[in-house]
Amino acid sequence: MDQTIKSRQPFYKGLFFQIMLSIVAGIAVGYLWPTFGVALKPVGDGFIRLIKMVIAPLVFVVVVLGIAKVGNIKTVGRIGGKTLLYFEVITTLALIIGMVIANLMNPGAGMNIDPATLSTDGVEQATKNGHLPSGSEFFLNIIPESAVAAFSTNTMLQVLLVSCFVGFAIVHIGGRTSEVLVDFLDHVSKVIFQIMGYIMKLTALATFGAMAFMVSQYGVQTLMAFGKLFLAMTVACVLFLLLLAVVMRVFVGISLWKLILLVREEIVFAFATGSTEAVMPQLMNKFEKAGCDRAVVGLVVPTGYSFNLDGASIYLSLAVVFLAQATGVDLGLKEQLVLLGVLLLTSKGMAGIPGSAFVALSATAASTGSISMAAVALMLAPDRIMGNFRTTVNIIGYSVATFVIARWEGLLDKGLAQQAMQRKIVAEAPALVKETPIASK
Repeated sequence: MDQTIKSRQPFYKGLFFQIMLSIVAGIAVGYLWPTFGVALKPVGDGFIRLIKMVIAPLVFVVVVLGIAKVGNIKTVGRIGGKTLLYFEVITTLALIIGMVIANLMNPGAGMNIDPATLSTDGVEQATKNGHLPSGSEFFLNIIPESAVAAFSTNTMLQVLLVSCFVGFAIVHIGGRTSEVLVDFLDHVSKVIFQIMGYIMKLTALATFGAMAFMVSQYGVQTLMAFGKLFLAMTVACVLFLLLLAVVMRVFVGISLWKLILLVREEIVFAFATGSTEAVMPQLMNKFEKAGCDRAVVGLVVPTGYSFNLDGASIYLSLAVVFLAQATGVDLGLKEQLVLLGVLLLTSKGMAGIPGSAFVALSATAASTGSISMAAVALMLAPDRIMGNFRTTVNIIGYSVATFVIARWEGLLDKGLAQQAMQRKIVAEAPALVKETPIASK
């Protein structure tokens, strides 16, 4: 794999500096001219739509080429199994950390909110009357009504399923036909990454618009009113990142801080826009150039967007205990253990549901029998800012998972990873694999 070495350039031309400058400018505009800030909402939303436009085809070509490169369906199945096992363990730990911090810091203590005074209209609007699917509905929703529907609705698990079937078929067919198909998809991937290059030139402008809207819409009053809740979320996220640092050092042998520096542009942009999907293509590109095998990247990252929601897991467990404290509901150890079991289910069913955080939070609150559904309306005000925490931790979680699974499978070029983390490889250059071995039928 050819690598492009980054030449030294002035700091002000770097994407990280431009994004940070855009955040500062957006905050200033949103605070000083709130009406104008609200009008800038389409700028950020438009950029995210452009990114979503290429996510489905990007995942398709990366997964198919990755499976074709591995050339062994059993190996792909083993990668998938290890990925789901890792996700389950890590998200469970995230839930526990959120719950423990909520009990230690008591962010809702003393609020004495009467749920009867709260309106559920805002929650219904946020969730669009959505609900968590049952077990059978969840698995049926992974199967698209048609292959085209998976791409038109941008449903990630459905796109992943179609991609796996196509990849498996190419491996089984083998011969000249498979070589032609892989060569074609390899060229398609070049086109997709070129389109991504065009879109990424708008990153700073999109960050400015998204940040100006957030500040003008929610203001600094929200930050002040829910300061203790934000502090508790911060502490929980930091503790979880320390856990990920240990995992990264023990299983990969690389510092988490270096990994964070590798994806710092994506972290900051996701924080500003509140969208993790907006950075999926860039993450997949960087992970490949940082030595992670294409098959691992193609399977771990899209699956992680549905099953490895570390930040959302911390938020759910912290928020549900906060709601109990704020409304005067006393949750004992037994009730919280039951609550943890419920969260293990509700936190996995959020993918693709409008207002997913509120849907999962409402379902969890309802399962307790003691926390009023109306209490969920308390989270409407701080949710947008809490969403920034969620996306930041989610991005780091996807990153660690990819490197851990790659190393676990022996599919990580550690030397290349260390080189990438020293910022010697151009972040914008597409990572393409031209020599793709095809397994014979």
